[in-house]
Amino acid sequence: MISPDYDDSTAFLGDWGPFQRTVFALLCLSMIPNGFTGLSMVFMGDTPAHRCLIPAALNITDEWRNASIPLEEDEESRDSRFSKCSRHRMDVVKNYSDRGLLPWVDVNVSDIPQEGCLDGWEYDTGTYISTIVSEWDLVCSDNWRAPLTTSLFFCGVLTGSVISGQMSDRFGRKKVLFVTMAIQTVFTFIQVFSPSWLIFCLLFFIVGMGQISNYVSGFVLGMEIFSPPVRDIYSTLGVCLFFSIGYMMLPLAAYFLRDWRMLLLVFTIPGIFCMLLWWFIPESPRWLLSQGRVTEAEAILRKAAQMNGVNAPDVIFPLNQTRENAGSLRTYSLCDLVKSRNVCCITILLCLVWFSVSVGYCALSLNTSSLHGNIYLNCFLSAAVEVPALFMAWLMLRRWPRRLCLSSTLSLGGLVLLFIQLIPQHMNYVTFSLVMLGKFGLSAAFSILYPATAELYPTVLRNTALGTCSMASRVGSILAPYFIYLGGYYRSLPYILIGSVNILSGLLSLLLPESLGSPLPETISHMQTVVG
Repeated sequence: MISPDYDDSTAFLGDWGPFQRTVFALLCLSMIPNGFTGLSMVFMGDTPAHRCLIPAALNITDEWRNASIPLEEDEESRDSRFSKCSRHRMDVVKNYSDRGLLPWVDVNVSDIPQEGCLDGWEYDTGTYISTIVSEWDLVCSDNWRAPLTTSLFFCGVLTGSVISGQMSDRFGRKKVLFVTMAIQTVFTFIQVFSPSWLIFCLLFFIVGMGQISNYVSGFVLGMEIFSPPVRDIYSTLGVCLFFSIGYMMLPLAAYFLRDWRMLLLVFTIPGIFCMLLWWFIPESPRWLLSQGRVTEAEAILRKAAQMNGVNAPDVIFPLNQTRENAGSLRTYSLCDLVKSRNVCCITILLCLVWFSVSVGYCALSLNTSSLHGNIYLNCFLSAAVEVPALFMAWLMLRRWPRRLCLSSTLSLGGLVLLFIQLIPQHMNYVTFSLVMLGKFGLSAAFSILYPATAELYPTVLRNTALGTCSMASRVGSILAPYFIYLGGYYRSLPYILIGSVNILSGLLSLLLPESLGSPLPETISHMQTVVG
């Protein structure tokens, strides 16, 4: 248990001294690898232009080689293109070639029976040297494997959300931050040598577990170390902005490294450097106090006072109070999120909001390869649009109630996506602009959601609650690739679904308690109640 006036007890440190600036910078730097790891499938899992392979050893004339792939109509552009998944039967083609007949002169090629790509596929290498799709032929009848790969990564993220929250509340924010950072880095390196799609997916699942675990642990660690004026900056212009910086680095790295194995190999380098930050980032004093480890908490705060050039009081936390609470120390778990009606209602509402935002954010981010224009530029713009969104979120958090911040950004993101169905198909740049505006709104909502959630839960449950909400959001992430897949049936369907669920979430967020200007609760009894 912790004294409710923790912020008052540590006010002697000030808000923005050398200690806070150092921890702020180091925690933000540790977020960069998450940006490119979480969305690397935009390039690693993209499908290059492809068609059936005609073996070079097959002895047919050039005319028949050029006519071996049937033409089909593109459903969107209505233009003719070579079939991706079929070819004319090679035994028939070779027979005509050997007899000296010419395609479309002596033979009506469209009457020749077709067959699948029995010899594999040939892929266009103008954009990529290699992706996992071209490496393991995840096309045609196996095209379901590409979105499944992304979903399995987010299944790992979901699993990490469940496990890491409880581990962090039990073993400490710092330990979980660096152990999961090591898991993410090491297994990304092992992925480079994946011999098959199945092994790649298994390793990607483990990478996903590490990715979300270190992100949430790092976020909570900073929220508990910094004073209220710094928390809003940390949650928006801190962790979220540096995640976006990592995201912006992704298309830049992918532009120069067109082979997926080399791209993954480069992604391991920042993680190695981030693990060296163990010796410079402290444990959360709030968490240490919640475990009754008063001496360790005070030692960290005294070192911080020395860095800031201020004098710490002789007694920071009264021993008599901590002794009284020592006997009541207990371990909290997921069950505590549903034991009382108030905590249960808050958790359900937040899980619904997290789910909606995650579906939209991930679907829009992963779908950049399907938008009109250059994939590298599209991905960079999709990342860059988050920067002004984060600045807007920070300004909103400073003045506006949390509920209004969430409701307005969710409604903005959802509403503009609903307009896409009204745009004619040839107006690609208008559609692209609306998608980016929707991404702007949902990015702002995502950055607001982290501090809004952290401020509602007590220290003893904060990381568990964030892990649970993150778990709900990862269910959305798992479904996001299949939202995109629905676009193959009706172009605007993904945007209609994403827009609708986010507008609904914007309305539901108005039922949450308001935490603007309130101190972080330390126990469940300090939590506010839902509206209504």
